[in-house]
Amino acid sequence: MTHTPRIHEVGLRDGLQVEKTVVPLEEKLRWAEGLMASGVDVVQLGSFVNPEKVPQMADTDALVRRVRELPGRPPGVRLSALVLNEKGLERALACGVELVCMGVSASETHSRKNTGMTPAEAQARIVPMARRALAEGLAVQASVQSAFGCGFEGAIPRQRVLELVKAYLDAGVRQVSLADTAGHAHPLQVEELYGAIRQLEPEVELACHFHNTYGLGLANCVAAWRAGVVSFEAAFGGLGGCPFTRVPAGNVCTEDLVHSFQRMGVRGDIDLERLLEVARQVQTFLGRELPGLVLKAGSIAAFAGAQR
Repeated sequence: MTHTPRIHEVGLRDGLQVEKTVVPLEEKLRWAEGLMASGVDVVQLGSFVNPEKVPQMADTDALVRRVRELPGRPPGVRLSALVLNEKGLERALACGVELVCMGVSASETHSRKNTGMTPAEAQARIVPMARRALAEGLAVQASVQSAFGCGFEGAIPRQRVLELVKAYLDAGVRQVSLADTAGHAHPLQVEELYGAIRQLEPEVELACHFHNTYGLGLANCVAAWRAGVVSFEAAFGGLGGCPFTRVPAGNVCTEDLVHSFQRMGVRGDIDLERLLEVARQVQTFLGRELPGLVLKAGSIAAFAGAQR
């Protein structure tokens, strides 16, 4: 592979959104600083949702503003957040997010559980939001959730996914993500579906978001990279999981993903030890062991260095 994978760290949003213990703003700020200092490319700080329904995300506006004001903020790190509706987009515009992420589920059941809307209804809402965000000068990433399968419905027709992608492309969106919400994807399916999107638009910037429900998360990331995917979403410690799928499970672990890429000779510029330190801080705060494997075993490079 010749292209450099971009790491989009989503732990502060997707990793924390289902946690019952609300993380204080200052703690989130400390973790955000560590993530940015590690050299990852994008840090997702939260989502603009109803604070009564998701109290963990109630301080997203304040967190974005605080991070933007940090004097030592690395200039190359982009700040992202999830928006679900027009009010969320207004909040994103007001506080200075640089990349807004939005999406529609390809699964009827998951879409209704997640948003209370059918995929068609959600698409009719998201596409105008994407157009407005682009017109306001924001970078936009639009995703298809449950793109590789649904815990309730099983297999998702490929054409349904491609129709949602085409609607994004027609709206002018050029950053498109596929999310494996239920963790059903396998590497051959990943390569085939991303290849089909490239046939629709060769210049599209592809992103991925895999869950590790059945242990194929890293394998799917490698398959996506081979298929030309540029941006990889992952969460510190492998934390997180969608509460609206049948078997919630964590995201691909950021440290494991970076370690894998570094073993393949890419992204040596990312400080893996800084990422591991953030994961340890999160683990200590939550008071339980996180599923990340490199967090448990340590990196191979660190072991080899200690043996010299």
